[in-house]
Amino acid sequence: MSVPSYSFHDAKLTSKPLRALNLIGRGLSAIGLDLPSLSVDAIVKAAQRKAGEQDLGGDSYCEPLERYLKSAREEAQLNTFGRLALREMLVSSLVNRIQLARWARANPEVRNEAIVEPWVILGLPRTGTSLLSILLGLDPQSRALMHWEGAEPVPPPSLATAAEDPRIAKNAREIEQLLKLNPALSVMHPFGATIAQECVALFMYDVRTLGVETQAYVPGYGRWLQECDMSPAYAQHQLALQALQSTQPTGRWVLKTPNHLWCLDTLFEFYPDARVLWTHRDPGKVTTSLASLVNALQGMFTDHSDPKRVADEWLGKARHAIESGMQFDDERDSGWCDHIRYVDLISDPIGVVKKIYARYGEEVGPLHERRMHAWMRDRSRESTGRHLYDPADFGWNYDALTEQFHVYQDRYDVPRE
Repeated sequence: MSVPSYSFHDAKLTSKPLRALNLIGRGLSAIGLDLPSLSVDAIVKAAQRKAGEQDLGGDSYCEPLERYLKSAREEAQLNTFGRLALREMLVSSLVNRIQLARWARANPEVRNEAIVEPWVILGLPRTGTSLLSILLGLDPQSRALMHWEGAEPVPPPSLATAAEDPRIAKNAREIEQLLKLNPALSVMHPFGATIAQECVALFMYDVRTLGVETQAYVPGYGRWLQECDMSPAYAQHQLALQALQSTQPTGRWVLKTPNHLWCLDTLFEFYPDARVLWTHRDPGKVTTSLASLVNALQGMFTDHSDPKRVADEWLGKARHAIESGMQFDDERDSGWCDHIRYVDLISDPIGVVKKIYARYGEEVGPLHERRMHAWMRDRSRESTGRHLYDPADFGWNYDALTEQFHVYQDRYDVPRE
């Protein structure tokens, strides 16, 4: 049976009602009315109304929110649907922040929860991070952050209610709606309410995150993010994990996001005993696939698509992440992380997990191994489709990309695919 193939070219807004909405929005914009409002005040007030609470647990979100909205208004060229989507994303993030702060005030003991030796996977996107986080999360002693938990963590689900929590179905419906609007995403990235989520979702509560950059072309915000103090975002990240762990005790968390790569000092400040796993893959493949994915994500939110501009922005982000990680590697004693090659992970995923455990003087338990074999067996039966990408779509070629990253590839023995 044939499977569907998609590239970012297929990520187009086909919904007639939404296209009509954008048409109306263009007419209003022509007379100076850009709706809905993307002002800081409008976003904050909407979040406070929705949460039924004024206290946002501090004001650290203010500067990143101001910078992001400024970039969105001036650089992203959003259509009306895009403005609505970004507004909803930001309001939801601040609602989560408000609810988390309120819950922590009512349950002050939550801050005593110790996040012990978390697995932290910090490779670039498209390097096997999802596969590795899922396999590590199959250990009965470990726990990966689920997509629905990152989307709406408070009140934290209890052991008695987690399996039937209505937020799971709600998040599943939201994902289903997204994939109906943009089917190409279904083969570009794993989506599901109960699959491992990037912990970058928890940085969203402070609006200091790569997550908001995937939704719109905001280079001004992106440059600020790369240099800003990430401590407030990690404080939200840690508090969310503590809240979730307080009602469902967890031996070890499984976390992942490339966002960690350029703020490793802050990561270790908050999680000094983190077990860091850095996944490596041919940067030519990685950056081309990433450029395609981000163009697919942003394509529906603007009527002025410029694939090369978006791709070049994310190529720069990939270089910054790798260079920051390499600089940190130079400054730390050897052994601060494990380097995992994508080619090894794909060829023998369970073997790689066993080697990771052995590195820490542990063994993969029999139940964990059985679960990994079962998951890999079931995964092989699912054919969701193929993600097609070509560097020529962005004015690139693989030889030039290899030249840009040859120091990195030589250092970590990353083969060209």
